[in-house]
Amino acid sequence: MKVIGRIIFVLAMIALIVTLVSIIPSDQWFIRTVDMVRVLLVFLCIALLVIGLFLKTRLRWLTIAALILVIGINAWRVWPYWAVADTEVPLAQAEASQLTCFSALSANVKVKNTGYQQVADQIRKYDPDVLFLMETDDKWLAELEPVLSGYPTVRRHPQPKAFGLAFATRVPASKINVVENTHRDTPTLYATLQPAGFPPVEFIGLHPKPPLPGWDTGERDRNIVNAGVQTPDRLPNAVVMGDFNDVPWSRTTEKFHDMGNWNDPRIGRGSFGTFPADYVPLGWPLDQLMMKGDIQLGSFEILDDNGSDHLAVLANICVPSDRASANSPG
Repeated sequence: MKVIGRIIFVLAMIALIVTLVSIIPSDQWFIRTVDMVRVLLVFLCIALLVIGLFLKTRLRWLTIAALILVIGINAWRVWPYWAVADTEVPLAQAEASQLTCFSALSANVKVKNTGYQQVADQIRKYDPDVLFLMETDDKWLAELEPVLSGYPTVRRHPQPKAFGLAFATRVPASKINVVENTHRDTPTLYATLQPAGFPPVEFIGLHPKPPLPGWDTGERDRNIVNAGVQTPDRLPNAVVMGDFNDVPWSRTTEKFHDMGNWNDPRIGRGSFGTFPADYVPLGWPLDQLMMKGDIQLGSFEILDDNGSDHLAVLANICVPSDRASANSPG
């Protein structure tokens, strides 16, 4: 029992040190990576706490105090993304005659993945009005051409490594641009969608680099924040989707959220993990959906495994007429 107590004490101290270090405002990859495991730390420390309550060792109360502190700090950081928190984005409430809705699907297909048919089948199954794909190289675009060719408007931006993009829409688009916000191989897509008879919507597709050894997050952070603030048309109604390579409770995505006046449908509903696809219950919500202005949410879901290491995100986006927006409460 003493050995078990010492092991739990050491684990508690490691978890506490890691948690306290993660509070430091730094872009060092090994510090920012802690954001990815906050939920896991909460559940791991709860399990250790339960065991620790039954141990009779000299370090018992110090261990318990450390575990409670770790649980408290990390649960607080993730708080908006527990299902018990208040929601930020209500479901669409305007009358159907005052709304036009379109479905939007974003998917990181994983450039080295060869499950082309699985991705194509998923796209055909859900038949989204707007499609945003990431990590598309020339091979992926060739394999998905039968699907992409079914859309009247397609923008292909292949790259040989992991940051190619493809965008397809049957919602009329007056403008589509691919912009290198911070680095030449991490493009951001901007499209101005114009639903017939309704206000235009700016669609932003984003896929910055992840925090990895040798890749600190300063560049990724600038890419994320710039993408949401420095939009070409600065339209009041906008939607952003994509693999942020960041969790929504990180300082960076919170800054994106707050500076750009974005609303996150995950808040109050849960974290909706998307990576890694095979271990989503222990994984992270890296693939985001946010909206602002008068945009309303019809539905939001994470789709089944399509062979990639990420799960796809599907949303039903609703745009109210100018009249409905003027009459909305608040």
